[in-house]
Amino acid sequence: MAKEEKTRIEELEREFIVPLRASQHAPPRRERASHSILTIKRFMVRHMKGEMKDIWIDPRLNEFLWERSIAHVPSKVRVKAIRFEDGLVEVDLAEDES
Repeated sequence: MAKEEKTRIEELEREFIVPLRASQHAPPRRERASHSILTIKRFMVRHMKGEMKDIWIDPRLNEFLWERSIAHVPSKVRVKAIRFEDGLVEVDLAEDES
C-alpha cells in the first residue's frame, strides 16, 4: 500500500501535441498568440489534472508561438509537460521542435 502512494506522489512527465487550429480562426487577428497560450493552459489542465494557476509556460515555448508575430500562430505544437509533487505543471517545447 505504501509503495502505491509513493508512485502516485512522484513527478509525471509526458509529451503532447497540442492542436492550435482554433486559435487561428476563433479570435481576432491581434489576439491569436495570447489565445494560443490560453489554449495550451486549458489543454494542460484537462490532461495533466492541474489547476490553471499552477500551469507554468516556459519562455522558449512562448517565443516559439510569437516568432511569426501575433497573428500567425502555428497550427499545432509538440510540448513536454512535467507535473511535480506540489501540483505545479511545467510546459516546455519538445526537443525536436527547437
